Amino acid sequence: MESRRGPLKSAVPSNIVSPVRRCSRTACGRPAVATLTYVYADSTAVLGPLATYAEPHCYDLCAEHSERLTAPRGWEVVRLLDGSAPAQPSGDDLEALANAVREAARPKQRAAGDGGDGARSVGPVEVTRRGHLRVLRSPEP
Repeated sequence: MESRRGPLKSAVPSNIVSPVRRCSRTACGRPAVATLTYVYADSTAVLGPLATYAEPHCYDLCAEHSERLTAPRGWEVVRLLDGSAPAQPSGDDLEALANAVREAARPKQRAAGDGGDGARSVGPVEVTRRGHLRVLRSPEP
């Protein structure tokens, strides 16, 4: 393309493109770490990990701008966890694990129908267990 002064020169040569995506905020040149998407039907702003590719209706934000993000009045901000970061176990998770270990360590109790006096049980008898699966033996006739 030419102007009256001669061929136009771009500020950045077209064959050099930065592989790092930058923050979409005006005058911010920091690398993007999160992607912001608006869901207008639900009045929700969704902030998640950096999308794999840039989309026209999404906004890439740096760490500072993603932390300070606020939504318009009446809107909700949903922050999705980064899948690459390890999730921290909650107190409920640790309690459930402790209960499972206690249950596995308990000695096997006799079947409800077997009073210990040699009488046969009426229902199926648990033979072994693997995780949440049980192997049952049918009572002999």
